[in-house]
Amino acid sequence: MERPETDIERILDSIHEGLLAVDAAGRVTLFNRAARRLMGLSAARVLGRPVAEVIPNTRLHLVLKSGRAELDRTQQVGNITILTNRVPLKDAAGRITGAVAVFRDISEIERLAGETVSLRETRTLLHAIINSTQDAISVVDEHGLGLLINPAYTRLTGLTEEDVLNRPPTVDIAEGESVHLQVLRTGRAVRNVPMKVGPKRKEVLVDAAPIVVNGLLKGSVGVIHDVSEIRRLSDELERARRLIRRLEARYTFEDIAGESNELLAAVEQARKAAETPATVILRGESGTGKELFAHAIHQASPRCGGQFVRVNCAAIPETLLESELFGYVEGSFTGARRGGRKGYFAEADGGTIFLDEVGEINPGVQVKLLRVLQEHEIVRVGDSRPLNVDVRVIAATNANLEQMVRRGHFREDLYYRLNVLPVHIPPLRRRRGDVPLLVNFLLRKLNQEYGRNVAGISPEALQLLMNYDWPGNVRELENVLGRALINMKRGETQVQAVHLPPLGMSVGEGAAMPEDEAPPGGYQGETLAVLRERWERRVLQEALQKNGGNRTRTARMLGISLRSLYNKMERYGLV
Repeated sequence: MERPETDIERILDSIHEGLLAVDAAGRVTLFNRAARRLMGLSAARVLGRPVAEVIPNTRLHLVLKSGRAELDRTQQVGNITILTNRVPLKDAAGRITGAVAVFRDISEIERLAGETVSLRETRTLLHAIINSTQDAISVVDEHGLGLLINPAYTRLTGLTEEDVLNRPPTVDIAEGESVHLQVLRTGRAVRNVPMKVGPKRKEVLVDAAPIVVNGLLKGSVGVIHDVSEIRRLSDELERARRLIRRLEARYTFEDIAGESNELLAAVEQARKAAETPATVILRGESGTGKELFAHAIHQASPRCGGQFVRVNCAAIPETLLESELFGYVEGSFTGARRGGRKGYFAEADGGTIFLDEVGEINPGVQVKLLRVLQEHEIVRVGDSRPLNVDVRVIAATNANLEQMVRRGHFREDLYYRLNVLPVHIPPLRRRRGDVPLLVNFLLRKLNQEYGRNVAGISPEALQLLMNYDWPGNVRELENVLGRALINMKRGETQVQAVHLPPLGMSVGEGAAMPEDEAPPGGYQGETLAVLRERWERRVLQEALQKNGGNRTRTARMLGISLRSLYNKMERYGLV
């Protein structure tokens, strides 16, 4: 009777998987050699003992109670990970008589699987990097046969993978010697080797370097530079050095602070617009950040290396707007400067022109603007010859163009030419949840401008800003925070409610009534100058609102010049 048991024990000890069995009372009855090795325990210490006391993290006693198998479960044992199956043992009557666990070490498998995934991801990443780079790349093996090229190589040489891979390194050379063969022969890198490549004999400069793996030369990698592109870039750089730019585009989409759905939708629309050459019109109230969007669109567009010229159409007198936009020839009118003037459209050639307040353009200039959008050409004042211009137009307005078209103040055909890709920027009152983000963003900006070190804003002050309706939008918020920083003493690092200037018309819940609407006896000791400013700001807001944001009509209604209106709006943060 001893011999069969010994044979069974030898068989169980010879298998690779660990075996652990318990009886109905949960005492260990089987603990084979693989189990002892994996667990680091001896048979004498385990056999006959309650399994829950001697085996770390075991669940066999729980399987005994539940009667349910647990399959393909991972378990940590010391520094290794095991994969285990636990099943109950039952007699012919279905009674549980014990349980058995079969397990194996999968740490090595997990490590190898992780390395495989990592290698695959690394290879995919390297291919993506090589394929996305704008430099033409060519790789050969140790025998000089083509191993890899990227799309930029195909665009430059006109040769495809079928033409190059597994072919000699001279297959792409129209004139010159192979740098790959030179690198493979000497084992040293070469730089700036001139040659001509491809069927079109493109002039290029080539850099090549050896590929060394574990001390062995395994191939050569070459980077090919288009000389014509280098010359073009050099010429462009020289022109840029000579050219005094009207305005640098400084902002990107990352500078647009906010997480509201309305703002994110506007940003997404603007990002799509940036990818196309189509005309964009930015619609929104004054101070919502239309110019910021214009900067970002230009920076994200293929024209980002060109001019970004900003023109505020409402700030230029009507009599001068045409000559400023389209230029003039010498002697075209009294006061014209010698040599004439290029005009903003000519300065923006190859880049972007941003026409702010486009609704203020008079009908005569509207006709010329329509010609630019349709024919891509301008005619300077006093000249009859058209000049071609390659300009992307971004327009902006806070006026109701549709209403202006119906009233005959704005050309319908120009409206449709401008309204190709409209981007509607929401007012701040419709995205009050963005106020904390904007406050933090603007405080960092104002810290740099004012040389301060303000770290944040108190909850009370922030609540006041959250409750306010912000008729002047983000620009008004920046104005308020700037004045708050001025009111702070040196050493103060948090904006308090007391630092905030009086806020204007607030319709938000819980906001304080403006002092100029306070009941009799509500005078708080302000000077007449402060009260006059508050009243004047209120009048300007109401007049602008009544005229749909049209500055020309507002100035005419108030009996002041357009320049005077702009100065007042700048003063009160309403521009």
